[in-house]
Amino acid sequence: MAIDANRSLPPSNAEGTHMSETSDQSNSLRPKMPPPVAKPKVGDSKPATSEPKQKSENKSRQGAPGEGTSKSAKRRRRRRRTKKPSNRPVEAIVGDAVELDEAQLEARRGQSRKGRPVGRYSMIVSKRPDGAHIAILEGRNLIEYYVSRPNDDEMQIHGNIYLGRVKNILPGMEAAFVDIGTPKNAVIYRGDVAIDSEDTDAKPVKRKDKPKIEEALRNGQQVICQVIKNPIAHKGARLTTEVSLPGRFVVLVPNSNTIGISKRLPDKERKRLRSVLEKVKPAEHGVIVRTAAENITAQEIERDVNALAQQWTEVEALAKRSNRPTKLYQEPDLSTRVIREEFSKDYRSVLIDDVDMFNDMSEYVSAITPA
Repeated sequence: MAIDANRSLPPSNAEGTHMSETSDQSNSLRPKMPPPVAKPKVGDSKPATSEPKQKSENKSRQGAPGEGTSKSAKRRRRRRRTKKPSNRPVEAIVGDAVELDEAQLEARRGQSRKGRPVGRYSMIVSKRPDGAHIAILEGRNLIEYYVSRPNDDEMQIHGNIYLGRVKNILPGMEAAFVDIGTPKNAVIYRGDVAIDSEDTDAKPVKRKDKPKIEEALRNGQQVICQVIKNPIAHKGARLTTEVSLPGRFVVLVPNSNTIGISKRLPDKERKRLRSVLEKVKPAEHGVIVRTAAENITAQEIERDVNALAQQWTEVEALAKRSNRPTKLYQEPDLSTRVIREEFSKDYRSVLIDDVDMFNDMSEYVSAITPA
């Protein structure tokens, strides 16, 4: 049988396989188009990528760029993390109450009759929108009335201590105007200037006489002063450079040799308190003992003196850091000051109509009068 050589034969299986492989390779070489990405919508969120724990630990060990892991580098980093001294004014502190035995507590307690306290005085405190109103009664008679408005930096600044700068001296008025950082310059009179021989060339003729105001102060001089009278209307505050820090039982007079004891106390108690003062009085400061210190232990007086001395150290440190008029010390509000100045065992009751103020007063009284 004859075979036609010109007749085309069907492709073999090998050729078909070769063709399919070629098409698959061409498809794989084609660039794949990325799937369409949905546009972000309002409200969509993306979770933050967390670094591996090992990397974060390595970073913490490495420290800042340019610093190694040596001890000196670690010390530099610790110094940077240390908080800088605060420039906020020093606030009056009380401290913790001193533990007393039963005999001392009994001596401190006021008198009572049939379970009710007996005393000459009572205090009523009412919180109102314009401030706290404080009434002190003797029996049923009103003897004192105070209005404690909220403290501010302009009008209610009595007792605050400032670093001031002398702006203008008026020899005819024997006074000087001092910038203390308030809207109106304060005024200081000749009689309210405490003379320091290191800061002035003044040479008074007599020991008791004070030098002229232009000899005691100079323009641009920085002085630490205390407000003794709030500003009124167009008048600025009145100042003194004879600064004092009042506590519950004593008053600290910085940079002074003053020693004083209240004349209201009996002679025997004054003698006891003088012997206590000789042990606890700081060499560089003066101390005045208040009437509230009657029958007070030496430990409580020492605690009061140490707390006030620490306050003055902070005030001086803040004054050295400041280069402009600023407030150095902040007195508490009037309601706390009245408790500090007046409260004793002669009071039979203190009525307060505000819960927050009651809690603050209770904490303060428990610290200064444990009985």
